[in-house]
Amino acid sequence: MAQPTLYQQVLDYANRANPYPLYAQLRQTPVRREPDGTYVISTYREIMALLHDPRVSSDERNRLRPGGATATPAYGTATGAGAAPPGPAMGEHPSFLGLDPPAHDVLRQQAMRQFGPPHTPDRIDGLRSAIEQLANSLIDSFQGKTQVDVVDEFSYPLPVTVICRLLGVPREDEPRFHDWADVLVQSLDPSPPANPAEGQRRAAAEAQTVLEMGLYMTQLIQAHRQQPGDDMLSGFATDEGAEGRMSDREIASTGILLLIAGHETTVNLITNGMLTLLRHPDALARLRREPELIIRTVEELLRFEPPVQLMPTRTTLADISLAGTTIPKGSPLILANAAGNRDPARFADPDRFIPDREDNQHLGFGSGIHSCFGAPLARLEAQIALSALVRRLDNPRLVVDPPPYRPNPVLRGPRHLQVALDGITA
Repeated sequence: MAQPTLYQQVLDYANRANPYPLYAQLRQTPVRREPDGTYVISTYREIMALLHDPRVSSDERNRLRPGGATATPAYGTATGAGAAPPGPAMGEHPSFLGLDPPAHDVLRQQAMRQFGPPHTPDRIDGLRSAIEQLANSLIDSFQGKTQVDVVDEFSYPLPVTVICRLLGVPREDEPRFHDWADVLVQSLDPSPPANPAEGQRRAAAEAQTVLEMGLYMTQLIQAHRQQPGDDMLSGFATDEGAEGRMSDREIASTGILLLIAGHETTVNLITNGMLTLLRHPDALARLRREPELIIRTVEELLRFEPPVQLMPTRTTLADISLAGTTIPKGSPLILANAAGNRDPARFADPDRFIPDREDNQHLGFGSGIHSCFGAPLARLEAQIALSALVRRLDNPRLVVDPPPYRPNPVLRGPRHLQVALDGITA
């Protein structure tokens, strides 16, 4: 059996707890060709260049397959971090993260009208009070416990509740889309299936999930059109902006993307953040003393332990010369953002967690036209969540380090984070 490549070792679950030494080795060859013709890009400058290069496509239909055929994806996948899990296509209607301009620009602009300035300037900041109340309510439930699982009891329920409220999705339906999200997030895993039967099983599960979610979202859209509220789905269903109204299929694909991306990556951001702070007690103590430091702390967490580690959904539209290598047209690209975030050519002392780091232009939310749509919400949730945990948990400490990780190498974060505590403060 051939020796696994460095990139294949990154995908190996055995290295999930600490892939960063492998990323350092990857950076020694900034543009690295894999045996299957995929190119892995691992240095900050080169990743940033490709994220802003119009010759790079996010539409998998532009990707060449053996024999010169192009792919026909089941859905458009996402990038970024906040950036994000897959956006099911609903047939010929992928989410905007699986499209290129001009179709991407129109659909993203239509979606953004319901999400932020100038049309809905208070949409995100207006959630601040509700997020603070939710975070404190979840911590109140820790009362009397000497150990909690931060993932199951805090990091997961907080963003799920927020995104349901924001979109207008009934909170009681959460168990359904939790199962759907598990299937779709698995599809982002670039590791090959164990055997052909497993690949067929995954493909069938993904197709069924896309169908079920599409039907669910279509029914929800119709209900919001008949009785609109102040949520985003109601806005999508009724808005007549300069770009025109989104079709129901476009609303469904956008809604599915935001529903899944709105909690999957934020769970990792909050959990990775708490894990990092517990591993750096001086930084945790300083944040207690200087709560205003939380804004820069979250930015450093997005660099140091990004919730989205890899972008596996780009394709070259032309031959591209990069770092002394020519990447042929139609080649699949893997952008290793987590490796770029620790590139010593861009960040001083990159393997140190420095909460007040200056000039921290990380790749945690991607960059360019596909930069994370939900970044303002992810930042706000992480700032509020981590501030509340740091302020209110009495003597928190890790029970298991490293914790057990989720299997996916793209959306990397602990599956559980057991934390012992002496109590909670008011």
